[in-house]
Amino acid sequence: MTTPQSGPGAATSGPGFHPVIVGSDIGVYALTRSFHEAYGLRTTVVAFAEPGPIAHSQLIDTVLSGTGAEEIVATLEQVARDRRAAGHREPLLLQSNMDWVVRILARHRSVLQTAGYVLPYADEALIDRICDKAEFSAVCAELGIPTPATVIQDFAGADAPGWKPEPVGFDYPVIAKPASSADYHDVHFAGKKKIYEIASRAELDSLWGNLRRAGFRGRFLVQEMIPGDDTQMRSVTTYSDTSGRVTLRCSARVLLEERTPAARGNPSAMIVEPIEEILDAAQRLCEHVGWQGFANFDVKLDPRDGVYKFFEQNPRIGRNNYYLTAGGQNPTEVLVDDVIHGEQREPTTARCEVLYCVVPHRLLRRYVLDDGLRARVVGLMRTGRTVHPLRYSADASPRRRLYVLTALVNHVRKYRRFYPASALRANFEAARAASASRRTAAGQETR
Repeated sequence: MTTPQSGPGAATSGPGFHPVIVGSDIGVYALTRSFHEAYGLRTTVVAFAEPGPIAHSQLIDTVLSGTGAEEIVATLEQVARDRRAAGHREPLLLQSNMDWVVRILARHRSVLQTAGYVLPYADEALIDRICDKAEFSAVCAELGIPTPATVIQDFAGADAPGWKPEPVGFDYPVIAKPASSADYHDVHFAGKKKIYEIASRAELDSLWGNLRRAGFRGRFLVQEMIPGDDTQMRSVTTYSDTSGRVTLRCSARVLLEERTPAARGNPSAMIVEPIEEILDAAQRLCEHVGWQGFANFDVKLDPRDGVYKFFEQNPRIGRNNYYLTAGGQNPTEVLVDDVIHGEQREPTTARCEVLYCVVPHRLLRRYVLDDGLRARVVGLMRTGRTVHPLRYSADASPRRRLYVLTALVNHVRKYRRFYPASALRANFEAARAASASRRTAAGQETR
């Protein structure tokens, strides 16, 4: 590892590029950390605020921006001009881990490339297609990749007086979520969430009314709710190089997800492990559509039939991207070799078993109810095979350490409020009952 540069605007040496990331959450810091571990570089972060995950970091030069597309692009152009004025001529490697920002970057690709940026993303049309959950389901059906039963509710004609929503042909409770998070980003109404658990038709009708009155004119998905707690979830991340080959794969078993409305569905604890069935499916999908860059997939094991079912594909590296580095495959190295050095790497899969965890270990042990899985988690803790992306010895000022400790305490409060033990137990028992029913049916068929 080379020696990190010091001070804002310090010259980049060695690898011949400078990383620029748009965003400010824990995933931005994690990617910054991975760049630093691989190349010893500081990163320019174009942020909309300076929250705890990136505040007071010695690895980051923060530039604040507005949230509008024109503001983001103008700020990025200014960053490029400032670096040229300081004598820097290396390419600016651009990343973000937010869907709506990725869409902006792809839409303004030519302007940003002219300014000196390298954009390792698919084209805008493909991003719009694959990252629309309805279109994603159609591609999965074409390739024989299982997905949950789904009803697509289109709000394009919602202004018409006689407009009525599509009927739902499966039992409640159901999951409702926007087909495209980018279309949903600028819609505002009381009680807005990232994902909705809908217990009845009346609740669904209320949601449809809120969306209609708020001016939402995109598409919403209603999906059957697959039983089971968070440990049924899986995460997959891939990188597709400029030739369309998937050269990096990583999967993990989710142990616990965030439960606050704004962050719902983001994993907060995972065990990195290669799950070949879903890794192969994700690779097949990316190479089929001609994807480029990172992709992140949400998958759930259905205990009723033992089948992994894909929910969505995100057009960027995930919020919890440090699980790749922890699993033995630093994603920045694959990215840089491809788009900066022009090297064709041999495909690789992360295989180091490690616990990725951003919540207190004691809380995690309490929330993993399966005895065998809990024993596995405790074993990883006892042997030190666990990582927290914000705990980095090269960036451990007192203020940084205090923030990490405060965030851990806040997690305890959030789970107590948004995911009490009674709800956890109910989800766990539902999965166990569904799995037992499947095993019984299989045994009867065998006899």
